[in-house]
Amino acid sequence: MNDRTREGIMRIAEFQTLIRDRYYATDHARGVPGTFLWFSEEVGELAHALGRREQGRPDAENLAEEFADVLAWLTTLANVCEVDLEAAIAAKYIEGGGPAGTK
Repeated sequence: MNDRTREGIMRIAEFQTLIRDRYYATDHARGVPGTFLWFSEEVGELAHALGRREQGRPDAENLAEEFADVLAWLTTLANVCEVDLEAAIAAKYIEGGGPAGTK
């Protein structure tokens, strides 16, 4: 772990490498369909945490964990599909000013 990760600061490429190093063998064996199902489940858990927050029953720790899980599983999908997330984000949102319109 380098100084930046100890401080909680990490580039997207560093996070993608961390996820690849820890989980790629299992993720690759599971394949895209199975990995996408896990990703979808995590999005559902995030939806529940957001719902509790909107209902006035927030759990900030759980909400943060669910955001982290969704990012980790999205990164896992990118690894299995051989997509460089940092390059993809730069190409779509940074280079040339990003897409027009609202998000």
